[in-house]
Amino acid sequence: MSTLYRDAAIADGRSPTLRLGMSVLVKGGVIEWIRPADSEEDPGDAEVIDAGGATIVPGMVDCHSHLTLPGGSHWIARGNDTPEQLLRYAEHNAKLQTNSGVRWARDVGAPVREDPFDGRKRALSLGLRDRWHGHADYPYVRAAGSWVTRASSIPLGLAVEAENADELLRLTLQQLDDGADFVKLYLDGPDPNTAPWSADEVRRVVAAVHERGAKVTAHAGRLSGSRVCAEASVDCIEHGFELDEDCVRLMAERGIALVSTLSVLKSWMTFGQTTTIERFASPEGRKRVADRWEAARSSVKLAHAAGVLLGGGTDFGGGSGRANHLAWEVEALTESGLQPWEALAAVTWKAGEILDEPEAGRISEGGRADFFLVHGDPLSDPSALWRVWRVAWAG
Repeated sequence: MSTLYRDAAIADGRSPTLRLGMSVLVKGGVIEWIRPADSEEDPGDAEVIDAGGATIVPGMVDCHSHLTLPGGSHWIARGNDTPEQLLRYAEHNAKLQTNSGVRWARDVGAPVREDPFDGRKRALSLGLRDRWHGHADYPYVRAAGSWVTRASSIPLGLAVEAENADELLRLTLQQLDDGADFVKLYLDGPDPNTAPWSADEVRRVVAAVHERGAKVTAHAGRLSGSRVCAEASVDCIEHGFELDEDCVRLMAERGIALVSTLSVLKSWMTFGQTTTIERFASPEGRKRVADRWEAARSSVKLAHAAGVLLGGGTDFGGGSGRANHLAWEVEALTESGLQPWEALAAVTWKAGEILDEPEAGRISEGGRADFFLVHGDPLSDPSALWRVWRVAWAG
């Protein structure tokens, strides 16, 4: 079956300028050709979609997803729900993502439970990835398994906990044995000024994971953890809310990417108005959130100026956002100094580079027909990404 999307604009996140008056022919889930609407080739018996006034955007990549968790102000407590409930959350999240223009989900942590479908005890995201593969109405998934952390760093039952450096290495490699595509360390500890692992301990893990042909990413909301990440040459830092110039310099020199999750802080600000939870709603809580927001914006500006590869994510589930909030992250990136087209790149082709997926976030002849259509120009107005009209996913 063929479908012709006629007379649309195209926003690919590679320049600030729309390509106007373009038609795209899709055949068998592949982009057959892209031509000006006034010089189309014969589309044969293709179904014609009048896309006039709409903009075609590459399927987005949520670089920081937690598919098995719902988000919201009680996101931490939801991690203790039953495996059956966690998988129901994932089914709902898949619909939210695909209907909002997200084609790829980079899952960076799921609880370890016995999967009701296959009976395996491992991070639940791994079974989801396998079962969803090849189904157009689900996102493509790359999954890290579970968080690997020092005991007592995050609420009990959410992560895989190590007591020492040898256990850290063993448990990290266990994620790969379980089928993870990459691994995720947790580098924030109870003391915000001290990372739970040293650079030497993390460097040892990085070397072992690289030897297995995989990559290491690390949660680091505090500067202490980000410094360890940079010194140990992990492949990517998640959040990076407190980066400094020395840290971003090392990241740029060593090819360490940053995945921003600024929209988490945006959601916390709304909780100051919509909940009675003290950490968000009290005057002290509101000030702490506002201060973290300003620090996080500054970190993104520094990283961007230094030439660090930047991807964007929602942190839905493992944080307070929801699975259809990636447009919020694009807006937040523009508030942090990126041009709208650069912010779009962070959730399309640049995010694809972080995934090591050459087709992710791209529109090209001969490539997969993974794109969606919005009303408005996301290259000048990121709020256009909220106005999804139609999705066109390859099978």
